[in-house]
Amino acid sequence: MIELSNITKVYSTKNGELKAVDGVSLEIQKGEIYGIIGYSGAGKSTMIRLLNGLEKPTSGTVVVNGQNISAISGSKLRAARQKISMIFQHFNLLWSRTVEENIEFPLEIAGVPKAERSKRVGELIELVGLAGRGKAYPSQLSGGQKQRVGIARALANNPEVLLCDEATSALDPETTDSILELLLDINKRLGLTIVLITHEMHVIRKVCHRVAVMEAGKVVESGDVLHVFQNPQAQITKKFVSQVSGTSDTKESIEQILANYPSGKLVKVTFIGQQTEQPIISQIIQQYGVDVNIVHGTISHTTSGPYGTLIVHIDGDESKVDIALQILKRHEIQTEVIEHA
Repeated sequence: MIELSNITKVYSTKNGELKAVDGVSLEIQKGEIYGIIGYSGAGKSTMIRLLNGLEKPTSGTVVVNGQNISAISGSKLRAARQKISMIFQHFNLLWSRTVEENIEFPLEIAGVPKAERSKRVGELIELVGLAGRGKAYPSQLSGGQKQRVGIARALANNPEVLLCDEATSALDPETTDSILELLLDINKRLGLTIVLITHEMHVIRKVCHRVAVMEAGKVVESGDVLHVFQNPQAQITKKFVSQVSGTSDTKESIEQILANYPSGKLVKVTFIGQQTEQPIISQIIQQYGVDVNIVHGTISHTTSGPYGTLIVHIDGDESKVDIALQILKRHEIQTEVIEHA
């Protein structure tokens, strides 16, 4: 559906050349929700502008639904953009227009007849949960309602791809979840391909099927969300995952925990999928006579299944503790002995 091949984007600045995107290659499948995560300056916003043709790559190609977006211009590019819609962090609504008129605007631009426009607007208002608010102006709406208008407007021309540029960053956590649930529903109902740009791992965990982690213009890690959560490789990915797994302890906190347990082993245990439903810890206690104390625990849900982490202290006969760790690994449960902060 979307294929980026060795994309590089270089800007000329007064301080010399700035490489915003550096040799990125990605494939995004039709109908999936794909997340691109990174901190400010990682290059993710440039990536989204490359996807809709607002920027041309310095080198490499951007292909969307079989069309080389990086090689077309003029009327061909405008026609291609009608199938690539976008929603924004700050909504970008027309404040002098009502909800209905905002949603109708791209249909006017496309020359859709009035009767057809009205019918489509009504359908979209229902789809995004704004029934009864069609005559309201943006100033009369909450942040979440404004973003729902933005989503409805983006869907007006039946796009094949929806780009979301930090679409929930200006919203409170509860409203963020409601917007993410709406995007999930739209993805399932319409089979729409969605690309999410964000700096929040919660957004990735909640709705994305796959993710690419960006740092300094490069993709440093990518894959299925559940796999990345279970086995993050890059240091920045580990930092993102720790933020939502509840294990982002400071160095001082870890040192304090280690000081409280001078014997035995402190172990971080990661569960995914059906592993979260198995009583493996209790089985180890019963079979091997080791003492297990849960220091910290959390469970989260991704689109591919549950993901959980425990920090446990395992004490007892040293050989039995080692056997307990081997049993965990035999169940394909990821374990990491924490020996220092």
